[in-house]
Amino acid sequence: MLSQKMQNHSFCTPSINHAHGAGILNLGEIMNVKRKIVEIDEELCDGCGNCVPACAEGALVIENGKARVVRDRLCDGLGACLGDCPTGALRIIEREAEEFDEAAVEEYLAEKEKGGRDGDFIHTGCPSAQIQRFNTKHTEQRAEDMGMVSESRSQLAHWPVQIMLVPAKAPFLKGADLLVVADCAPLAYANFHQDFLKGKAVMMGCPKLDNVEAYIDKFAQICQMAGLKSITSVIMEVPCCSALPMIVRKGMEKAGKKIPMEEVVIGTKGQIVERKKIH
Repeated sequence: MLSQKMQNHSFCTPSINHAHGAGILNLGEIMNVKRKIVEIDEELCDGCGNCVPACAEGALVIENGKARVVRDRLCDGLGACLGDCPTGALRIIEREAEEFDEAAVEEYLAEKEKGGRDGDFIHTGCPSAQIQRFNTKHTEQRAEDMGMVSESRSQLAHWPVQIMLVPAKAPFLKGADLLVVADCAPLAYANFHQDFLKGKAVMMGCPKLDNVEAYIDKFAQICQMAGLKSITSVIMEVPCCSALPMIVRKGMEKAGKKIPMEEVVIGTKGQIVERKKIH
């Protein structure tokens, strides 16, 4: 019989309720190997859901108020979710488990994305951090039906948008043109959606109020893993804003990557003050 301590840990066991479609449960013979994998301490887990969007493979869900792993083969064991847990309930251990299966991950995420309509969730968890992808064509069609002019149509294609809430392995970052924007800029620049946001993934934050080192690490991870096509930073002309593109460049350097980058500075009256290419 398992000890009480062992019973209070979640060891990446199958959760049929969250396996959308039978695909990930029927991909042939299962091979167990000794490898690194996530362990969840139920005594420490408060069900906040912060870890869920941090797992780009969709291996984590909130179930009955606790974090759970959908299936061993969906967990890559790299621990991207660990830093987002405020209680330290997650850790990496080494044990016998199904081999990580990237094909199963792709199939699982595809099943969850089926339909592709606005508001479809890829993950569940804390509402502010739930990953969503929006079909902007549907948004534009609805806007046309309502008689809205093109300039007033939203071009936001995903959620979340805050730098600290977007996981480095978020699906919408893969191969994206990334827009990194200071919080105040969309308020100052009237045609922000059409001129800057359209066709891009977006991350926004404030270098004065947020954790600069955490930002650098986040952008280093993104530059390393996402295969970004380009980065555009949009900041205000105020001095504190100038740190944001510097943070992005430091993250890029830390990752050892060179990605085409453009920096745009917006004036407090809403005009473009400066626009320059970096790479």
